[in-house]
Amino acid sequence: MEADYVIVGAGSAGCAVAYRLAEAGKSVLVVEHGGTDAGPLIQMPAALSYPMNMKRYDWGYMSEPEPHLGGRQLVCPRGKVIGGSSSINGMVYVRGHAHDYDHWSESGADGWSYADVLPYFKRMESWDSGGHGGDPEWRGKDGPLHVTRGQRKNPLYHAFVDAGQQAGYQVTGDYNGAQQEGFGPMEQTVHKGQRWSAANAYLRPALKRANCDLVKGLVERVVMEEGRAVGIALAGGQIIKARQEVILAASSINSPKILMLSGIGPAAHLAEIGVDVLADRPGVGGNLQDHLEMYIQMASLQPITLYKHWNLFSKAMIGAQWLFTGKGLGASNNFESAGFIRSRAGLSYPDIQFHFLPIAVRYDGQAAAEGHGFQAHVGPMRSTSRGRVSLRSNNPADAPKIFFNYMSQERDWDEFRTAIRLTREIFAQEAFKPFVKHEILPGGALQTDEELNGAIRDHAESAYHPCGTCKMGRKDDPNAVVDGQGNVIGVERLRVVDSSVFPRITNGNLNGPSIMTGEKMADHILGRSPLPPSNAQPWVHPNWETEQR
Repeated sequence: MEADYVIVGAGSAGCAVAYRLAEAGKSVLVVEHGGTDAGPLIQMPAALSYPMNMKRYDWGYMSEPEPHLGGRQLVCPRGKVIGGSSSINGMVYVRGHAHDYDHWSESGADGWSYADVLPYFKRMESWDSGGHGGDPEWRGKDGPLHVTRGQRKNPLYHAFVDAGQQAGYQVTGDYNGAQQEGFGPMEQTVHKGQRWSAANAYLRPALKRANCDLVKGLVERVVMEEGRAVGIALAGGQIIKARQEVILAASSINSPKILMLSGIGPAAHLAEIGVDVLADRPGVGGNLQDHLEMYIQMASLQPITLYKHWNLFSKAMIGAQWLFTGKGLGASNNFESAGFIRSRAGLSYPDIQFHFLPIAVRYDGQAAAEGHGFQAHVGPMRSTSRGRVSLRSNNPADAPKIFFNYMSQERDWDEFRTAIRLTREIFAQEAFKPFVKHEILPGGALQTDEELNGAIRDHAESAYHPCGTCKMGRKDDPNAVVDGQGNVIGVERLRVVDSSVFPRITNGNLNGPSIMTGEKMADHILGRSPLPPSNAQPWVHPNWETEQR
């Protein structure tokens, strides 16, 4: 088997690259270890807690014991299915803040400023606000990725935005438009009531072309000859040859794993594991980042939360309505209000994100024992802690070691405590007076720094946004793994095109930025001139230097 381009991983970025390369007439083979995404558990948006907790669809990765979180091992779900993590995620769509990308560019990712990436966000989107406002001139109209908004029928969604405004924060009609900062409607990758994963948006249309095929298999390593990638080796001994390039899009966990198994990575670590070193790139696997969050849960005075549907009969009815009509509560991820705020004066853009949910429930599907409740997921956006992905052994079947090193910086604790206190302040506003009974988690009795530190140690969870492990930068940066076009530094005909390449984590959920990265990398792979930079000027709080809100 051979093709012009062999893409490893049918996830968010890989599907976008496959679509654009096939559209350009190149022959493409996409290799994915996981299977089909058919069936309601993936395709029904409200069922999102199921696929991310199923071995059939998830690699089942766990972190190493995290010393600053009491030695807990945190789950690190990664999609093992076509669509990758876009098939098991919460479907929340966030571009990130303009300043995120300007930071990328300033730190050595040439050509990745906000002006450079905004045209790709617009190219990939087919945006429909459903009559709920927005910034049409900032949004895409005819891209493969459908982005919509929920119906926002529950009064709690509006209470959350009203409370943010009462607390003195901005209201924004479109956090993916000119103004991220503030409270407003949340967006989702849902189309006609169905999860609009990268598989639905990009891979299925690509596979309809004669020049694009999907191969199932576990990639063990990149096959190298004289410093050039010439193909990939699958478990079982099969070799797939690439006439032009091998493209890794296997996730921020598996892309560095495959590089290291191929002899590209920190030389001392590879030698210790028993892998022959082809290129000493100390940055491979390093720079690991994630968003850590807590659920601030409130018991509800009124029985209006989604808890009334937390029984088999209601779930069956919602499922049946969705199956037959594509509508109802099953057609939304139920994250329909959001907030982005700054934790202190002197920050030019938000560093705290809120997801609001009208039920008190965990990602693993465990509802709060209190019954009716609601919650805001909150956490700092730009932790300075860094971790590493490394090999457990030279056996490709072994899971890698994933050490996030969460909360290893004193500043992280200060930011997290501030996030909790600011969330409590929002729930204390007049808009929530008819709804708040008492605080469930972390619990109103916990007030001191030390008490909140204990709650964070015990209850903080990953938001499932790992990235950064094959950092994009200039060739003279010893920790850079790829250049601004995704080329792995020190070898030829090999690229990484997924969230691994992020120099620093973006504000919010990573699915949108991952797909954008695939879209932009596809133009680099094809040797095309990038889309013309945008002149749009994003909103920045005029008094950010002296005011927190």
